Amino acid sequence: MTIQVLNGANLGRLGTREPEIYGTTTYEQLVELVEAAARELGIDVQVRQTDDEGQLLRWIHEATDAGDAIVINPGGWTHTSVVLHDALAAVAAPVVEVHISNIHRREEFRRHSYVSRAADGAIVGLGVHGYVLALQWMTLRGVS
Repeated sequence: MTIQVLNGANLGRLGTREPEIYGTTTYEQLVELVEAAARELGIDVQVRQTDDEGQLLRWIHEATDAGDAIVINPGGWTHTSVVLHDALAAVAAPVVEVHISNIHRREEFRRHSYVSRAADGAIVGLGVHGYVLALQWMTLRGVS
């Protein structure tokens, strides 16, 4: 099994997009962090990012068909996409929602997540380290 680490809209802009909210870690550094954590944990990961919601849905469907677990940061689609919820609800393997910022301390519209109802858990507001925590939780669940 591979853990799919899927990132949505604007996450490729990490490090330059609103660093006061999302920090200065670049997307490339995030990928390195996740891959290093996976090596330490002895698990396989595939890290991907897209600004195309249709592509994100295709990756979720691929993960579902393969039986892969998912760590997902959908970005702004978290708050708007019922379709994303529906795709994640069909995943039999564990799903963890990750957000770099604490969405519950931000604008009112960001406080609702369509993803949370389909996820096994959510990690918010712990910066990019939330991805590492999600992978650690997956290994505790026996996902490898």
